[in-house]
Amino acid sequence: MPSAQSTFKGLPVIPPNDPSLTATTTTPRKIRKVFEAIDQAEGAGARVRRSVGTRELKNFTPFLMLDHFTIAPGAGFPDHPHRGQETITYLLSGAVDHEDFAGNKGTIHAGDLQFMTAGRGIVHAEMPAQNPDGSANIGMQLWVDLPEQLKDCEPRYRDLRSNEIPVAKSEDGKVEVKVISGRAYGVDSLQELAYTPVWLLDVRVQPGGTFNTPLPHKWNAFIYTLSSSINLSSGTDSRTIPQYHNAVLEQEGDSIVASVPATADKESRFILVAGLPLKQAIVQYGPFVQTSTEGIYKAMADYQGYANGFERAENWESEIGKSMVH
Repeated sequence: MPSAQSTFKGLPVIPPNDPSLTATTTTPRKIRKVFEAIDQAEGAGARVRRSVGTRELKNFTPFLMLDHFTIAPGAGFPDHPHRGQETITYLLSGAVDHEDFAGNKGTIHAGDLQFMTAGRGIVHAEMPAQNPDGSANIGMQLWVDLPEQLKDCEPRYRDLRSNEIPVAKSEDGKVEVKVISGRAYGVDSLQELAYTPVWLLDVRVQPGGTFNTPLPHKWNAFIYTLSSSINLSSGTDSRTIPQYHNAVLEQEGDSIVASVPATADKESRFILVAGLPLKQAIVQYGPFVQTSTEGIYKAMADYQGYANGFERAENWESEIGKSMVH
C-alpha cells in the first residue's frame, strides 16, 4: 500500500564518507560480551532462541529483539498487533505464510526475507507452511526501532527474494557472504530496505578462511552464530564464539575479523548485524514500541478501540490464522 512517508527515503544504508568505511588502515572491534541464546517457548507452539531483547542484551539501539525461531507444523504466530517498529524476517529453511489487515499476503521460502514497517499500527499473522516431510520452519526475526518522527508512518510491507540478494566472495573463495543489507568485499546490497539503516550479512566461512569487513563508524553491531564456531580477533586477542551465541561488539574500531581454523571439519555460518544508534528512549510493552509510557498507554487504547491506525483491526481475521491446529 502507498505510504504516507513515501517521500522519506531514509538515511543511506552505506554512509558516504564514513571514516571506518574509507579508512586505509582499520582497527578490529573488541568484544563487549558473549552469551548463549537459550531455547524457549514462544507464540503458539513455536520455539525461539532470543539473543536480543533479554536481560543479557536489552534495547541495543536500534535493535529491540532477535529471535532464532523454529515453528513446527501446527504452531505459529496467529493474529497479533504491532506499532512503532520494523520487523525483518529471514527464512533459513521451510516456508512461512504471512497476511495483514492492509491486504498484504504471501509466502516466503528459504533464503527469502520480509520487511514489515508497523508504523502507526498493523495486525498480522505469521504461520508456517506444512512441509511435505513434516519438517519445521526455521528462521530469524529481527525487530528494529523506528525513528521517533516515523513512529506514526503508514505501515508498509516488502518481500526480498533469495535470487535478488547479491553474493560476495573473498579472493581465496573461502568466504561467501549474502549481502542482504550493507556491503561486503565491495558488493553493495539493495538500498533502503528499512527506514532505520541496518546492515545484515549472512556469512559462511570454510576451514582456513577469514572474513574481514569494515563496519560503519560507531554503529552498534553483533554476531550470531548459526552453525559451528568462529574465532573473533581484535588485535592481539582472539576468542572462540560457539554455535547459538551472540557476540556483542564495542562501538570503537572499524572492522570485524572472524576466522575458522584450517583444522575445522566443516564450514561455520553466522549473521553479522549492525545498525545506526537512535538517540531516543525505548519504552516497550509486548508488540508496542514508543518513546514514552504515555505512548504505550495510547497504543493499547488505540488497539482496543480500533482507532488511530487500528481501524482496520475491527472484525478482521486472517485466513491463515484460522489454520491453527487446536
